[in-house]
Amino acid sequence: MGVKRRMKDPVFRARGLRKQSTEAEKLLWNHLRRHQLAGFQFRRQEPIGKYITDFVCYQRRLIIELDGGQHQDQADYDAEHTRWLVSRGFDVIRFWNEEVLGNIDGVLDKIEMELGEAS
Repeated sequence: MGVKRRMKDPVFRARGLRKQSTEAEKLLWNHLRRHQLAGFQFRRQEPIGKYITDFVCYQRRLIIELDGGQHQDQADYDAEHTRWLVSRGFDVIRFWNEEVLGNIDGVLDKIEMELGEAS
């Protein structure tokens, strides 16, 4: 497979993103992995359609997206991303990286509430 073709492959791109995780992604993943949060399984940097989600729980169809400073410049893309995922039956919640780094317990509480409400 050629380099250009691999760059368009969502699975290939997701593997690269896993290796380049932000500090906030690493911290949240440490709390989500191995069924640690309310017994639910999460995947990280998971391709869904043409998008790569930061974290997804398929059992509850819940997607967690973390946004850094660059996301202020791509609000339209994020809105389209969210609309597409919601149209496929997913709930999407977003947190700023700073919120994860500064208030991980509050973030985990919000995720647990969403897991309880998701159907």
